[in-house]
Amino acid sequence: MTDAAGTPQAQPAGDDPSHVSRAARTRLTLAAIAVAFAAADTYVVVLALPDMMAGVGLSADELQRAAPIISGFLLGYIAVLPLIGRIADVVGRTPVLIGALLLFAVGSLITAGAYDLPLVVTGRFLQGVGGGGLVPATLALVADLWPAERRGLPLGVVGAVQEVGSVLGPLLGAAVLAVADWRYIFWLNLVVAVVLAVLLRWRPRLSGVVGVLACVALGLTLTAPERLASGVTLGLPFVPFTGTSRLLTPIGLATLVLAVLWLGLVLWQARGHLGRVLSQVDLVGALLLALALAGVVLAFATADPERELMSPAGPWLLVGAAVFAAGFAWWQRRTAAAIVPRGLLGVHPAWGSLVISFLIGCALIAALVDVPVFARTTQGGGQLAAALVLLRFLIALPVGAVVGGWLTRRHGLGLIAGAGLALAGAMFVVMAFWSRTALDHWPATVVLLACGFGFGLALSPINTAMLGATPADSHGLVSALVVVARMVGMLVGVSALTAIGLRRYYAIADGIKSPNELCPASPANCRPFVDALRDAAVSQVHAIFAGAAICAFLAAVLSVLLLGRRGAAHT
Repeated sequence: MTDAAGTPQAQPAGDDPSHVSRAARTRLTLAAIAVAFAAADTYVVVLALPDMMAGVGLSADELQRAAPIISGFLLGYIAVLPLIGRIADVVGRTPVLIGALLLFAVGSLITAGAYDLPLVVTGRFLQGVGGGGLVPATLALVADLWPAERRGLPLGVVGAVQEVGSVLGPLLGAAVLAVADWRYIFWLNLVVAVVLAVLLRWRPRLSGVVGVLACVALGLTLTAPERLASGVTLGLPFVPFTGTSRLLTPIGLATLVLAVLWLGLVLWQARGHLGRVLSQVDLVGALLLALALAGVVLAFATADPERELMSPAGPWLLVGAAVFAAGFAWWQRRTAAAIVPRGLLGVHPAWGSLVISFLIGCALIAALVDVPVFARTTQGGGQLAAALVLLRFLIALPVGAVVGGWLTRRHGLGLIAGAGLALAGAMFVVMAFWSRTALDHWPATVVLLACGFGFGLALSPINTAMLGATPADSHGLVSALVVVARMVGMLVGVSALTAIGLRRYYAIADGIKSPNELCPASPANCRPFVDALRDAAVSQVHAIFAGAAICAFLAAVLSVLLLGRRGAAHT
């Protein structure tokens, strides 16, 4: 059963999920694959970043300048998510899924053809917006297709494929880099995104033809193929009007004209949807919220979590974020069409899901960042070796997500989420006492697997509780808010936990004798000094794991208290 926008509507509560049409199930399968692929793109630059830096003219010691490659993606992923979630509630899930895929494809095209840092950052930002937009639309699609008491398992599957993407991201990057240039990672993204958009019943009309022409022209503009650009006649469109910019060329101008024409055609064809968006979506509130979130993202995402709490401009960015957040709160009280309607998050399972998601993000980031740090500190090796250690944790996450979704049909949501988060917290306690040789023995693998499994258990119950406590016409928005809460928790958590760890490190390091005192005969090769610093670094990670355990245990308690026995459908 679908609405006019092609969005499947929820089955009656007593219907069996097998009654969901094959077309609707296929649409959800394609959306889940898209979510997994977008999640993979979040981590695909882990191994490719050095090559990407070289490709845009940055040297290996300019890592700080390359930070926007990562923060640009996060900015697009988080800041615009509430707006996209709300648009999915107004125009339907499928149009948003297709639009997000096409935006992801354009971002991939720009990134693949980029020849300088601003273009890479622009491409990654668009990828973030498109990839982030897939998540709330897919979660809302599950809520449309399954009644409240049956949606736990499909929500768990969606959470699982998202985490599978996190596992596959570094592996995909490594596989492509083993046989080709880093740019082929994003050419692959482009192809997959377009194929998925077509399979989701995107029917290109005149706007689609113009859009394809604009993308081809953009690709030629950015890459300037040598066979064309060096030709006496064919090379004329690639000759810059001034300077050396590839954009300020005849073909760059043609690309701009085609892009403007394509945008005009899209707006004309979508004028019905556009009218609904303008009348039913609080664009001012969405902008204020996006700016507040952007301040938080940029304050924390551009910092090196191993050395500093936030970027040098972080305090000012947080002040700006606070100002925009205050403006958002004022506007929400003033406007009748608030992007977050009054009372939407007033019940325990709704606002509780946001708080718990935030705490999960705070704890989860400790594993994602500091398990590799611990591996490099104690075992040496490079980024790949550390990533393989983290893989033990990531593999168990999707398994836990599916199991947690299956258990929601038999046990209370708060009980499942609480048990999973308590398990994760207990494993962090064990990790807080790891010795320098812990990763050399099999119990460490069990601990990492159990920790990842515990986090996975909590994913479906939280989404189920949120969707069950809110009306169907807000499921896109609330799904986006859950994702935003988790991502913001990760950003804030990495800063707060790093502060705890650094305090422990400096407290120990200040008491270490100098190499001249420890090894007066050969201070330049003083092994005791090196070992003492390494022990201080291990203690720093131990403190971070302890802080993550506290966050996980607090989230477990709140899950039991706030999520209730079931995520009953909103009435």
